[in-house]
Amino acid sequence: MSISSINSAIGRATLVEQVTRALGLLALYVVILAACQYAAYEIRFDFLVPPDFQHERLLSLVVNLPVKIGFLVLFRQFGSLLTYFSVPDMVKIAGAMAAANVVSFILRTGLTPGLSSPRGVILMDFVLSVGALCLLRLMLRIYRERYLSGIKRDGKPVRRIAVLGAGDAGAQFVREIQAKPALGLQAVFFLDDDAKKHRHDIYGVSVMGAPEDLGRLKAENRIDACVLAMPSASGKRIQEICRLVAAEGLKAEILPSMAELASGRVQVTKIRPVQVEDLLGRASVDLRSDAVAALIQDKVVLVTGAGGSIGSELCRQLATYNPRRLLLVEQAEGSLFLIEMELNESGLQHRIVPLVADILDLPRMEAIFARYAPQVIFHAAAHKHVFMMERQPGEAVKNNTMGTRQLAELASARGIETFVFISTDKAINPTSVMGVSKRLAEIHLQALQHRPGNGTHFIAVRFGNVLGSSGSVIPIFKKQIAGGGPVTVTHPDVTRYFMTIPEAVGLVLQTAVMGRGGEIFVLDMGKPVRIVDLARQLIELSGLRPDLDIEIKVIGLRPGEKLFEELQHHSELLKPTAHARVMLLAQADAASTSDTSSRCVAEIEGRVGELEAQQLKLAIKRLVPEYTPHLD
Repeated sequence: MSISSINSAIGRATLVEQVTRALGLLALYVVILAACQYAAYEIRFDFLVPPDFQHERLLSLVVNLPVKIGFLVLFRQFGSLLTYFSVPDMVKIAGAMAAANVVSFILRTGLTPGLSSPRGVILMDFVLSVGALCLLRLMLRIYRERYLSGIKRDGKPVRRIAVLGAGDAGAQFVREIQAKPALGLQAVFFLDDDAKKHRHDIYGVSVMGAPEDLGRLKAENRIDACVLAMPSASGKRIQEICRLVAAEGLKAEILPSMAELASGRVQVTKIRPVQVEDLLGRASVDLRSDAVAALIQDKVVLVTGAGGSIGSELCRQLATYNPRRLLLVEQAEGSLFLIEMELNESGLQHRIVPLVADILDLPRMEAIFARYAPQVIFHAAAHKHVFMMERQPGEAVKNNTMGTRQLAELASARGIETFVFISTDKAINPTSVMGVSKRLAEIHLQALQHRPGNGTHFIAVRFGNVLGSSGSVIPIFKKQIAGGGPVTVTHPDVTRYFMTIPEAVGLVLQTAVMGRGGEIFVLDMGKPVRIVDLARQLIELSGLRPDLDIEIKVIGLRPGEKLFEELQHHSELLKPTAHARVMLLAQADAASTSDTSSRCVAEIEGRVGELEAQQLKLAIKRLVPEYTPHLD
């Protein structure tokens, strides 16, 4: 048998199946509607229908049934799946029955002027028809959600879960898993901190107490896992609940954040394991603004380091503001490929331009500026690994300092509107080459801001570590835990500031519209976190015990590292801004920054290939007195 004949046979079989299903549904609707019409007369006449109306009832069936079926078809109730029923379907059924009754009344009045249905019968028929059809659909939905949800389509049993959080997020999650039994999830009960919700039901699932009642309720109900649906809970409360869940030997999972749900990147049913980001999370703030939209919309925007942790998130958020073109500049083609694919899958392929380029390659960057004429630049390309750069300081200076200066000078010459530089809190009283190379870049930008003829707004933004970025401590800890330990910590008292990548980038975009040129903004990074506590939390989230299953080993501070990071140099003054989580450093003296910038070019950048590591660090200290270099 040929392929075409097989396809034809399959098509005929499918058509026969569809016709059979439609005829069965038609018969079911005819029986229900006829019964409703019959019952409407019985109720209207108190179950004693006069002989004259017996004949009229039969005539009304002949007219009403075809009209009602016709309007159900018109309102697309034959095209919807019976077991999926919601408020819009109910409205359509009511609309179909109301229209059908009006048309039927008009037709029968014209055909038999002396014999028409009593108005009470018409009203009762409408109520019974809508109620019966909605009840049928609702019963079929309940059957699918409650009785077919006990087994997944692949035959495996469902996971019975406790939902911790009976707010909007928890309710939406339960509604979704009830509507999608193939997910293999069944909500057994809710737990919530709000005592007013206790002993109430949400979509048929009871709120049975507070999270602290989990132990008692677990003994009464078979529970496989717990899902945290508490997007507004503090990191401290999430930690407490995770400990409660772990103490019961259960696995804790969590819903996506509200930011992820709002962006449309994930669905509420996409639960995942609890991560350290959730434990350290801060109260979310809406970072979108009309001012950012005005800066970005219909503009050509360039992002350097587009494949990195900060650069890629910049690209994601910038794309939502509808730039005319988004230029993705990245030296590592592998990282560039990944962010390009992600943005393409989001339907942005007509806006983005991936460009493999090194910011130190001045002819290449000049060609990009000439070809695409960017108007706004976000400069995130950098060497950022502290210990790596400490051993080869010339590379840090070339990429972070010289590369930033060359790119900024090109931007000024081309009349770029806004240039935003991603700096670091390690530029404050720096002890590392990486930190001081960023500080020198800040000085270059401030000097350029005051150069005669410059029209570009140069802005620098300082912030601390971002959770989960490449090369940061959290991925390293996770790898060490997966390998059985030990987890290495440089010092038991070392602390760091942490932010989530989306929050940091959202605040960077805010600074882009607040800056007028020459400013250094500092992001509010919350409270510092002890790295040893971070290690313990990661071990516990992995279902293991610190110091028992996984050793925590102190190895000592490495060259260039501090015990704690600082927010400002003693000579700097922080001022509040219009945004609660962004602070502004008082602008530096134009003459001093210009002098330091010129000396940096002559004494450092011009000789970076000649100087030994020790000599280079000492030369930098002469320019940045607050720098404390590590000398071998």
